[in-house]
This record gives sequence, structure tokens and C-alpha cells, in this order.
Amino acid sequence: MQYLLLIYNAESNWDALTKEEHGKMQQAFGAFTQGIIASGNYKGGNQLHPVSKATTVRVKDGRTLVTDGPFAETKEQLGGYYLIEAADLDEATAIAARIPSADMGPIEVRPIVPMQRP
Repeated sequence: MQYLLLIYNAESNWDALTKEEHGKMQQAFGAFTQGIIASGNYKGGNQLHPVSKATTVRVKDGRTLVTDGPFAETKEQLGGYYLIEAADLDEATAIAARIPSADMGPIEVRPIVPMQRP
């Protein structure tokens, strides 16, 4: 079964890291990613730009409204994700717990609903 691991963190936490700490975190994420590629769990993933570069789209009464930034102010922002294959929720949460920034912010584990293709 596939799971989406959503990585949340306060952007201010990342901004507070030194250049050396950023480098160590990038190395840790690289090693984690290589590990789940080697184990066959990895299906995809990306880091996201800060919310200051986000655009929100809403459709109301047939009209499209496009605004800068996120919909709501939150303490933690979505900073990236991994799409993984795991046998079950236990394996998915074990993988999520190994994400290097898990001690800085929550990792949301969401099962994927497979699309029915015609």
C-alpha cells in the first residue's frame, strides 16, 4: 500500500539553523532517501519552497480566485513529502519516524486511495 508522508515544520526553525546545521540536515535527508530507495519503499518525494512562494486557488460561484500565500496562518507549514510503499501502517509510521526532521515537527502519514482508471 502507498502512503504519503507529509513533513511539517515551522519555517522559523529552519531559518534559525546555522549553515553547518543546514548541511548536516541535508546530508541526513540524503542518507534517509538513499536508504528508502535501497529498501524499495521510495516512490517519490520533494522539498517544497517556503509558503511565501505559495499560491492559493479557490473557485466560488464559478469564479476563480488566486491569492498569494497559504490559506491560513499556521504554526507549522508543509515543507516536503515522501510517497512510499509500505506493507502496512506500522511500517509506514516506522519509516516516518526515521525522517531526519521528525524531532523538529510532525510527520503526517496518509494512506493513498488508488485512483480507478477507466
